[in-house]
Amino acid sequence: MTDKLILDACCGSRMFWWNKRHPAAVYNDIRELKTTLCDGRTLEVSPGTFYDFRYLPYPSDSFKMVVFDPPHLIKAGANSWLATRYGLLSEDWEKQLKEGFDECMRVLDQYGALIFKWNDDQIKLSEVLKVFGQKPLFGDKRSKTHWCVFMKGVEK
Repeated sequence: MTDKLILDACCGSRMFWWNKRHPAAVYNDIRELKTTLCDGRTLEVSPGTFYDFRYLPYPSDSFKMVVFDPPHLIKAGANSWLATRYGLLSEDWEKQLKEGFDECMRVLDQYGALIFKWNDDQIKLSEVLKVFGQKPLFGDKRSKTHWCVFMKGVEK
């Protein structure tokens, strides 16, 4: 996998990717689906690999960049368009996110960048960062959807 520099650990529909089939990226998710949303748009989740973001099969230090955009909802109907589009966290979301963050950092190369995306709708970013146990280097602090950048090896 030497040509793959980037891991999108929970890619979903790849909605923020400009090139949804970038040759340097591994697109991973735990689910696959193709459906029509209530507004008529098609939603497709079609990852190249199918792993839980907490248990990735890659050796440590495998990727120069990891994108971590996990589900951010704990309350939504199981068959709602929100759950279909974004997925749901489990009731023990703190443990789930901490294990996912730690696993993403494990497969990240030394001084590699972890790009974390979070939406404050149901759980505030400040609560999630407490679970991670470290602050990002920089990121968006003011909007409802946050982008944060971490770097392995410079946690302090």
